[in-house]
Amino acid sequence: MQRKTLTAQEVAEYIGVHVDTIYTMVRQKEIPHVRVRRRILFSIETIDAWMRDLEEKSFNAI
Repeated sequence: MQRKTLTAQEVAEYIGVHVDTIYTMVRQKEIPHVRVRRRILFSIETIDAWMRDLEEKSFNAI
């Protein structure tokens, strides 16, 4: 069975930012995530959709 979630470190590597940026975005509710007790997890599918949405918004702003 393949995991469908990523940790903050894995998301940081996946999208190419520092892990501190991910934690800041979580605190500011800028990135979709779920909390399971003290763990912060990210759905791969949701992150991909979120990135596509950001890309579309960025493209339309030009």
